[in-house]
Amino acid sequence: MRLPFVTSVALLVAFILCGVWLALVMVSPFLVPSGTLKDLSGSVSVKDNIAQFKDLAPLPKAIYSIGDVECHQIASRSYFLNGNEMPFCSRDVGLFIGLAGSFGLVAFYRLRLNPLLLMLGLVPMGLDGGIQLLTDYESNNPLRLATGIIAGVALSLILAQFIFAMHDDTKRVVERSSEH
Repeated sequence: MRLPFVTSVALLVAFILCGVWLALVMVSPFLVPSGTLKDLSGSVSVKDNIAQFKDLAPLPKAIYSIGDVECHQIASRSYFLNGNEMPFCSRDVGLFIGLAGSFGLVAFYRLRLNPLLLMLGLVPMGLDGGIQLLTDYESNNPLRLATGIIAGVALSLILAQFIFAMHDDTKRVVERSSEH
């Protein structure tokens, strides 16, 4: 069996890290008894749910604690698995899916894309979240998930383009120095 070509060790590492993180986020609600975590609504940068996490096993406690600080965890903006609210809202889960999936793609297939065009992938999430923040509009979880996935794909592809460019520049410098 032939191993696939790896475009960049950095992108392979990013894929592995994002994939493991996504798996931990997705499995955490199943590591907690069903119906234990029903409403984690709070604020970003605040430890709102320490009391709810005190009796959790170390792994889900760590994942949920990170979510507690990094995400608002508003119950109506989150998905539930195993009768438990996920540690991150639907938009963040979408970001994690998009990052892991795209890093997986570019770790094995080099794509040449314009980073400025890729930045357009951030627009749907910005519009959905921005309009919701400034008006009475309330987005829904499938749309939040979709805009998060699109933004995650865009972010990972933008980063990949810069890594590919740095690799190409390094290769050119090495080739020039070997000519002399």
